[in-house]
Amino acid sequence: MNVGFIGLGNVGGKLSGSLLRGGIPLTVFDLDTAAMKPLVDAGAKPGISPEAMAREADVVITCLPSPAISAEVLESDKGLLKGLGPGKIWAEMSTTDQAEVVRLGEKVAALGARSIDCPVSGGCHRAATGNISIFAGADRDTFETMLPLLTIMGRQVLHTGELGSASVLKVITNYLATANLVSLCEALATAKVSGMDLGTAYEAIRISSGNSFVHETESQVILNGSRDISFTMGLVAKDIGLFNEVAKRADLELELAPLLIDIFRDGISRYGDHELSPNIIRRIEDNASLDIRAPGFPPEMVDDEPHQTGFEVSGRRSES
Repeated sequence: MNVGFIGLGNVGGKLSGSLLRGGIPLTVFDLDTAAMKPLVDAGAKPGISPEAMAREADVVITCLPSPAISAEVLESDKGLLKGLGPGKIWAEMSTTDQAEVVRLGEKVAALGARSIDCPVSGGCHRAATGNISIFAGADRDTFETMLPLLTIMGRQVLHTGELGSASVLKVITNYLATANLVSLCEALATAKVSGMDLGTAYEAIRISSGNSFVHETESQVILNGSRDISFTMGLVAKDIGLFNEVAKRADLELELAPLLIDIFRDGISRYGDHELSPNIIRRIEDNASLDIRAPGFPPEMVDDEPHQTGFEVSGRRSES
């Protein structure tokens, strides 16, 4: 199966690397040619345009920063829609809007091709090793066609339902991670002003009912001071906004999501769209003249779990 991969950023570059290591014939494309070089050096073919890649590949994967950019890659003059046809699959691995992926999926279907939205969750360090989790929304036949590729890029693969369902679940999980991050910032700051040793506070949270994946990853780089998880405040703001839009379309009024949107809007106004997302704690540090750091924590997260062959996990579906 020949694969084209468009979008070689912090996540896409790592996922495409897993495909290469898995022996998949791969063509890569990014507007930043420097991002293409390591993959081309490792054996990937450089892509000319999305249209050309769609004509040559069986599957074209997109992993892009926003729904607007995904739409441009598909709908532009040399976009994927110009090259897709029967027997081909468009796989959207971006964190995107459910309504938008469904809209584009309808255009793909009109050409006789198929679509799947399959975003990842678990952090860039797990994307690098192939141990990340993947949500996949598509009809069952399309899902099973894609499963061999998905299990190369990720460890646990969940079929979430129809096209667009994975995108809903992705923004839900990102929302929860963001809420956890903000609460951890407040918890660590409170430990600091209470005179607690922050290394001890970290361990207390880790072994308690307050523990979480976000604590075991982002709290460590917060306390190191690097705050580096290769994810920006601007991307967090986009994802929370997408989550809030899902609720608004169903006329569901939320309380916490709008507050998180305001917190990150303020963080962006202070530190910039490209500031690392865990540095949202700087709002507290700056306001209270605090330095929330502690020795002994790593500057970045590294997945030290051995790589495992990916597999499908089953959802706990309710009987209708």
